[in-house]
Amino acid sequence: MRLFSRRSLLIGGGAITAAGIAGVTGTALAQRPQAFRNATPIRVSAQPISHLSNTDPDRTKFGALFFRSGLILKSDVSAFGGFSGLWRSPRGQEIIALADNSQVLQARVETADGRLSGLSDAVMAPLLMSNGTPTRRTRYYDTESLAISGNTAFVGIERNHAVLRFERGREGALVKGVPIAVPNELKDLPSNGGIEALAVAPQRSTLSGALIGIAEGGQGFILTGSRKGAFEMVRRGGYDVTDLAFLDSGDAIVLERRFSLFGGFGCRLRRVAASAIRPGARVDGEVIYESEASHQMDNMEGVAVHREGSEHVISLISDNNFNTNLQRTLLLEFALAE
Repeated sequence: MRLFSRRSLLIGGGAITAAGIAGVTGTALAQRPQAFRNATPIRVSAQPISHLSNTDPDRTKFGALFFRSGLILKSDVSAFGGFSGLWRSPRGQEIIALADNSQVLQARVETADGRLSGLSDAVMAPLLMSNGTPTRRTRYYDTESLAISGNTAFVGIERNHAVLRFERGREGALVKGVPIAVPNELKDLPSNGGIEALAVAPQRSTLSGALIGIAEGGQGFILTGSRKGAFEMVRRGGYDVTDLAFLDSGDAIVLERRFSLFGGFGCRLRRVAASAIRPGARVDGEVIYESEASHQMDNMEGVAVHREGSEHVISLISDNNFNTNLQRTLLLEFALAE
């Protein structure tokens, strides 16, 4: 992340008042809410989002995506929010969202008539190192990206750049965290420009089982497996990479975000061919969705993919920077048209 562009100026919508800037800056400089010390049940309220476009509420197709539904999520606990990584179980019934203050939200996804209706059994839980120390008390406190494969989770750390491997605890916590080996190029990334995207390549990919990471500025790394190496995401339009997820085919969905004072938030999704990610490559992809000013968007930072029947379902979550006055926590769901 970038302190000025994200922490100081990220708010939803168009024009920004002086008071608004002061409010966001104050939030940026204040300490983030402390993570829970133990797995703690919380209540999450959900307001349905029935349409994506405020100017054309009957529109459902956006690029290659069909909007299914969405939620505005809220909780009365101050530590709720700041979500920058997302995972959904293979059938979409369970959700895990990584907050950037060293904790995760785990919950069941509730639906009604095929639309998102809320979250139940929600638990906020800390990330714990192998010696039991909470990551919030270590140099690995700035948690920015999440990948889950089975009972193993990987978390990307910013500022003190690293990738940690965790086990999924029974109560929702990520436990027994240890750093994995990463290349020096990753350690040398700008302080606020670390690994924002993490994903494990699926079986049908040529990189099957490998952990892939991409930094905000487009520097990519194949971190594990037999084809380790660096690659570069082609950037354009002022967008930064914020997350990554794979389709079963091995194609990758890359989530990108941009922000401007007068344009507010922009969100874009690119589809990258399975064979494109390889050491030394310049990686580009087809734009399958790009938001418009009328779309209900915020600071979209997490993407997840699961399958329902013949459809790939793409879910997005926003990072409200723990700024509930000016930003929202959105959970949006799309179907990918194949």
